[in-house]
Amino acid sequence: MLRRLALTAVTSFAVLSAATPGAAAADGPHPFPLPWPLHLTQGGDDARTRLTVVAADVGNPSAEGTFELKCEPASGSHPAAGRACDRLEELAGEGTDPFAPVPRGTMCTLQYGGPATARVTGTWQGRHVDAAFSRADGCELSRWNTLRPVLPDVR
Repeated sequence: MLRRLALTAVTSFAVLSAATPGAAAADGPHPFPLPWPLHLTQGGDDARTRLTVVAADVGNPSAEGTFELKCEPASGSHPAAGRACDRLEELAGEGTDPFAPVPRGTMCTLQYGGPATARVTGTWQGRHVDAAFSRADGCELSRWNTLRPVLPDVR
């Protein structure tokens, strides 16, 4: 069933791609439409990771403050830029959104991880990010730990 669906999709795409240039020529000069959002997959500015991480009350003065993180290549004032970019690339490969908030109604343990907070803003995988993190319960602890070393280790 999946094979048939894939074959149908590929065939339809091939037929539509072949028909587009002829239709454009008949109507007059039109720019050729790109079939895929190539600008997001070829390393353009939209695909770059550029984040600002603000961390407070983590128990380590060198890990507190505002840090810039740029990937492709890894750079910025972030103390672990290379490892942080590697982790973000790994999460992108898994198809997860590490910046998504905990869904409403989620049952979380009452485990308190301390007063540490962080805010991450900028661009990741070509999309806007504005996420707040804390260590207020088990769900928030999990979100924080998923983003280490983008977010600092807490003492």
